[in-house]
Amino acid sequence: MRFSFEILQTDPAGARRGRLTTPHGVIETPVFMPVGTAATVKGLTQDALEELGAGIILANTYHLYLRPGHALVRKLGGLHKFMSWRGALLTDSGGYQVFSLADLRKTTDEGVRFRSHLDGSEHLLTPEKAVEIQLALGSDIAMVLDECIETPAPRHVAEAALKRTTEWALRARKFFLAEAQRNGDAPQWQFGIVQGATFPDLRRESALQLLELDFPGYAVGGLAIGEPHEITCGMTAEVTALLPQERPRYLMGVGRPEQLADYVARGIDMMDCVLPTRAARHACIYTSEGRVLIKNARYIEDQRPLDPNCQCSVCRRYTRAYLRHLFAAGEITAAILATHHNVHFYLDTMRQIREAMFFGQLAKFAAELRARYTVGPA
Repeated sequence: MRFSFEILQTDPAGARRGRLTTPHGVIETPVFMPVGTAATVKGLTQDALEELGAGIILANTYHLYLRPGHALVRKLGGLHKFMSWRGALLTDSGGYQVFSLADLRKTTDEGVRFRSHLDGSEHLLTPEKAVEIQLALGSDIAMVLDECIETPAPRHVAEAALKRTTEWALRARKFFLAEAQRNGDAPQWQFGIVQGATFPDLRRESALQLLELDFPGYAVGGLAIGEPHEITCGMTAEVTALLPQERPRYLMGVGRPEQLADYVARGIDMMDCVLPTRAARHACIYTSEGRVLIKNARYIEDQRPLDPNCQCSVCRRYTRAYLRHLFAAGEITAAILATHHNVHFYLDTMRQIREAMFFGQLAKFAAELRARYTVGPA
């Protein structure tokens, strides 16, 4: 099975329903990708992910490079075999993780020199090195190294980051294609990442520059890091208006449940976020009725499932009272059950979005989703 992407349906606003084919399975889009930073989605086994219907998950180049090391993963048969995952894998380049190491990194045109958060050892991550690591990991989709900056950012900082991101993308593309030619195959799809902060003209400029490099897919990066949701949507729309219709579009690091349909309406096909798993570990449950803060005393005797409208295995079996008890007792099972439900909720929300698109009801579904989350958590 080779790579392909086909659009099955579009709507007048620009939303798309499609099918992404990879060597490790076919994914219906728009899709939400659970984040498995260190080759594991925290709190879930691969069996559980398969039960939930996750066709593609995300892993992190920075973390896997530092531990256990890409050379070891390659020696052990690649990331799919190493983590015993049958579905598709996307690896990010590590750019955002390095960006978050504000006091441990120095960025130059060559790349990013940083100190490991694990042991303080010094490393240099270049565009070529990011490609090399991801080829060793053997992911299905690999991201180029980009420069992510803080929001809000002065224009001159955004311009410099855009220029560097394009130069790095060119180097990464050349290195990747040379490796593919040397090996007689293109084992991955490599995506470019559009930057430009919150400046519409810079976003358009970045997109047009990356189009010249002919990536099979494009990501919108550097958003959802503090700017208002309306700006995230606006910048996304600026980019997707210029991207090729026949290639997948990935909005990185989003989002809250009530925002997912908004991004789909802007022409996004792929999304990822740590929120469903992170929130679960902090006792925040996403439901069809809004957020539930399960540690609240009101749930001590609550015999209802977490979400009365959910069919996941957790909601079919356990009560709110029991889950609250597990969190109060500090039991590991609390995070496991909450994570299972939250990931199911995100994946099922995307299924409902695809279904709403099929019936031409995306705008109605998006409005209903936002309405459920306008009130504060229970």
